[in-house]
Amino acid sequence: MIDFGNIRYLKNGNERQKRVYDVLIKHQIFDILVEFDPILTGTFPIEIDIPGSDLDICCYFRDADDFAELIKKSFCKHTDFLLSETYFNHQKTIIANFNVEDFEIEIFAQNIPTRNQNAFRHMLIEHQILLQRGEEFRRAIIDLKLKGEKTEPAFAKLLDLKGNPYQAILDYNIH
Repeated sequence: MIDFGNIRYLKNGNERQKRVYDVLIKHQIFDILVEFDPILTGTFPIEIDIPGSDLDICCYFRDADDFAELIKKSFCKHTDFLLSETYFNHQKTIIANFNVEDFEIEIFAQNIPTRNQNAFRHMLIEHQILLQRGEEFRRAIIDLKLKGEKTEPAFAKLLDLKGNPYQAILDYNIH
């Protein structure tokens, strides 16, 4: 099983994963975020990224203002830097977007431990589904994504899940 909590697994991955690792290390992204338990989530860790996929990093803050200050101080120099505060699933959420080399990075932070955040939970479930269903299923997910489908709706479509696809993935029973 891959330890998604440590980005070292990317060093031994496919070419895009190796490139992601190099960029994250070179720019010290995870070193800067270390006190916020950062985890790379989304499509790159589970090899369903497509051209234009961003690097999603979940973080856990205890104090939103302190987190936002660190983000501003550390990343405002990057291209297209944007910091916003919103509520997502009734939780105060800080979102930062910026570009580093040829990647868009999105940092998504809440006062919820990263391993309990939905993005991480979705990724673990999707990873298990991909392991069970195999390469043909992975290619079908990527094909749907290339046609504009978001990740969870693509999984829901191929698995014939009903209702809200984001909740349906969380409720999916991996046998």
